[in-house]
Amino acid sequence: MLRGLEIETGKGTMSTKAEQALEVFKSFEGEEEGVSEWFEVDQDRINLFADATLDHQFIHIDPEKAAELSPYKVTIAHGFLTLSLIVHLGDSIPPRKPEALEGVYMGVNYGLDKVRFPSPVPVNSKIRARHTLMSAELKGTDTIQIKREVKVEVEGSEKPACVAESLMRLMYG
Repeated sequence: MLRGLEIETGKGTMSTKAEQALEVFKSFEGEEEGVSEWFEVDQDRINLFADATLDHQFIHIDPEKAAELSPYKVTIAHGFLTLSLIVHLGDSIPPRKPEALEGVYMGVNYGLDKVRFPSPVPVNSKIRARHTLMSAELKGTDTIQIKREVKVEVEGSEKPACVAESLMRLMYG
């Protein structure tokens, strides 16, 4: 019989898959989970994002005007383009402890707690993401919420282009 988050059996109680996974996640809270592969942000991608979002500011799409008027002297990626790439970048980071994902049937982007864009992503730069697990908490009998700090680094730059606190919900079956 289901009682809270434990399943009673003739041999005592056993944890749900989500509870078992939570223990694994808790074991490395505050630690780096990994770093993604590098990904180049070219002008075509920036232009497509400008078209999709209707944000055609010259600093993103006009190389000549950017060279003349921008402090960066080249076009730069939209901050929200950089932010939107964190999912793609994260896909190349292998799970720190794969057993924490056993039984997951769906993961959902739950949102963001904080986002900052400390430095630009100049056209043709390579970026990568660095994940740190901030917290994990049970949100129901079969759901865990993961909070990660995601730093998007630009190759050759000391400052990150984006620092975000990303929330993901993992559903276990």
